Amino acid sequence: MFKRHKSLASERKREIFSRGATRSILKNDLRNFHCLSHFVLSAGPLKSIPVVKHSKTTHFEIEVLDAQTRKQICIVDKVIQTSTIHDVKQKFHKACPKWYPSRVGLQLERGGPFLKDYITIQSIATSSIVTLYFTDLGQQVSWTTVFLAEYTGPLLIYLLFYLRIPYIYDMKESSRRLRHPVVHVACFCHCIHYIRYLLETLFVHKVSAGHTPLKNLIKGCAFYWGFTSWIAYYINHPQYTPPSFGNRQVTLSAINFLICEAGNHFINVILSHPNHTGVNACFPSPNYNPFTWMFFLVSCPNYTYEIGSWISFTVMTQTLPVGIFTLLMSIQMSLWAQKKHKIYLKKFNSYMHRKSAMIPFIL
Repeated sequence: MFKRHKSLASERKREIFSRGATRSILKNDLRNFHCLSHFVLSAGPLKSIPVVKHSKTTHFEIEVLDAQTRKQICIVDKVIQTSTIHDVKQKFHKACPKWYPSRVGLQLERGGPFLKDYITIQSIATSSIVTLYFTDLGQQVSWTTVFLAEYTGPLLIYLLFYLRIPYIYDMKESSRRLRHPVVHVACFCHCIHYIRYLLETLFVHKVSAGHTPLKNLIKGCAFYWGFTSWIAYYINHPQYTPPSFGNRQVTLSAINFLICEAGNHFINVILSHPNHTGVNACFPSPNYNPFTWMFFLVSCPNYTYEIGSWISFTVMTQTLPVGIFTLLMSIQMSLWAQKKHKIYLKKFNSYMHRKSAMIPFIL
């Protein structure tokens, strides 16, 4: 009996212990669920994972036709939207190796303007097939080559006349007559002018990577080299007559010439800054340098200083060839200045208030 009661008591203890354990487990589960629900509510609503859309790349086919005969030359395929005319020219060159890219001119319409290299295909395409007309631009040379050839020639040609090499002047007369100081000053100023041109072409100017027909190089060299020969022949001639007002005229003109050369250089340095080149360029603003204050009056002060240099050289040497060259350069630069001034008026109208193109208050 005693054993039986003892076993019954032990069984009851086990039941009570199991019930207590079950209750404690239930309480712990409720606490854990309560904490989890608070955490979910505090985290806010669940954010949906964005679906990544794979954009399909659109390809174009470029049909290239001869601008004269309208016959198909080739088809450039697999051209993406961001491709430029320059990229099309590169692929066209691979298909037709005899025409290198700088020689290729592409037009949307026959007789229309040639498309610039930076224009994208997407901007001119109206369908997946784009038709362009090809024109052979002929033999091309880079702009850097053009400028170096145009400016190197006058520098060397003038020095040949200054040294009075044989077969140009009469040797007996050359040795008998002494040179006036203005001859040496003119040679110095002329060399300074074209040395500055050459150095700026190499290190200052952002020369376009484009090309120009070979005939433009020939015309430019003929103009500069021809006028330099004419000018140098007169100034360095043994019978050259010095200026009417003597050394005072020479000195004042030489000082003004050097001032204009310095101003031209500082203006070109400002214009070569990245903020003043390209599509997103801003209008140049004057700085602490007094030579840049010309921007307050004109939109193209580099032309103003250039004309000032040649006017000073004309007064200093007092020769007809220099005067004619100065007149022609003034006409050409006034046309360039007016063209740039119109572009500036469209882009920077607020900055162009009461500005002239090249000559303050006049032009």
